[in-house]
Amino acid sequence: MIIPLVVACGLFMESLDATVIATSLPAIAASLNEDPITLKLAMTSYLLSLAVFIPISGWVADRYGARRVFMAAIVVFAAGSMLCGLSNGLPEFIAFRILQGIGGAMMVPVGRLLILRSVPKHELIRALAWLTIPAMFGPVVGPPLGGFITTYLDWRWIFYVNVPIGALGLFLSWRFFENIREERSPPLDRTGFVLSGLALAAIVFGLALLGETHESMLTGAAMTLGGVVFGAAYVRHAFRVDNPVIDLRLLGISTFRAGVIGGSVFRIGIGAMPFLLPLMLQLCFGLSPFQSGMLTLAAAAGALVMKTTAPVIIRRFGFRNVLIVNAAISSAFIALSGFFTDATPHAAIVAILLAGGFFRSLEFTAINALAYADIKPSQMSRATSFASVAQQVSLSLGVAIGALVLQASQATRGEPTLTQADFATSFWVVAALSALATVWFWRLPEGAGASLSYRPETDREADSASGVHVAVKHD
Repeated sequence: MIIPLVVACGLFMESLDATVIATSLPAIAASLNEDPITLKLAMTSYLLSLAVFIPISGWVADRYGARRVFMAAIVVFAAGSMLCGLSNGLPEFIAFRILQGIGGAMMVPVGRLLILRSVPKHELIRALAWLTIPAMFGPVVGPPLGGFITTYLDWRWIFYVNVPIGALGLFLSWRFFENIREERSPPLDRTGFVLSGLALAAIVFGLALLGETHESMLTGAAMTLGGVVFGAAYVRHAFRVDNPVIDLRLLGISTFRAGVIGGSVFRIGIGAMPFLLPLMLQLCFGLSPFQSGMLTLAAAAGALVMKTTAPVIIRRFGFRNVLIVNAAISSAFIALSGFFTDATPHAAIVAILLAGGFFRSLEFTAINALAYADIKPSQMSRATSFASVAQQVSLSLGVAIGALVLQASQATRGEPTLTQADFATSFWVVAALSALATVWFWRLPEGAGASLSYRPETDREADSASGVHVAVKHD
């Protein structure tokens, strides 16, 4: 089991980093002399970098060898972390977060590929179970750890801690991995990679720029429109080549379409939560980063509790019913965050976040499994790449949309500072968007996913195989 544990080292580093920053945004913003909302660019740039580069991770590993790429990814991620900690301005901080995202995009999928090609089949489920443990604990440890470091040390140490973890992972991968590679691999869809990357980057960053100054608003609108144009060009290209970097033909499978489109709409609210909630707790309620982190870890704890009950619930009620009803329940819990005030007892906040985390994680478990119910083995690699990209984009959109509504609400009131009312509006808007996922789930046939023999191991394997480690973080 040494190979899964070494890969898990990289996964823990990536999942911890993705969640730990959310609690520390106000402190980082103050240190860099920026508005806290502007720091949304640091979160969206990282998630978007993952989305752009994940599709080619498998091809790069086949071409240059999985161990070599995995080790290079650790070096890039750790170097990006160190540079983030040394940053003194927003532009360089964003640039180094993008560098981190490139490392993370290669590190986790390639590590998973190493396991699939190195571990005997009869040990595969156990290996993947080891791999998913850090993905579940990263979100639990992240908020309080980030809050503790920011409150009692310095926010820069959030990024410095990745260096020794990366050094350990680098040594162990050099010691125990083989440089497995394919003798022949299909040519890289370079045109598709460029078009899809431009489309995703322009749309998400364009939305992130809306709502700030008048000049940035015009720039954001132009970027968003340009992203739509590049996206249309990619769609045209994808149906003309044999091996597109993102295979849109897979959307013809109803269960995959519901999992990707419905799941992406649902994730918008989940993507916004780690951005909005810590900001509200610190800027409006006066909590320290550590206090904020201790409260927000309740959502991740609820997700851990769900792991033991989800298979029973889905077997009892079926995928379609669970997805429809649970999407509405999960969205309602997101909306409840908009009713928090500085007078709300902390015990009540913890209870709501705990229950919300449980239901959101149940929804993701069902989505992740259903999406691959009718995928053939020959389609699996393309399906996992597609689903991983959709996941990261939707989380990025959640941050961008949450920040846009927050800024629009503040501008409407004409006040210089954010209030609880601004956050309430944002929570309610993203909750409504998440609830729209029921439209796609409603269209599923009654017996959708019945072919799956659903067990907890299947759940873990589906999560890991689909590259949904970020989704599990925000549960």
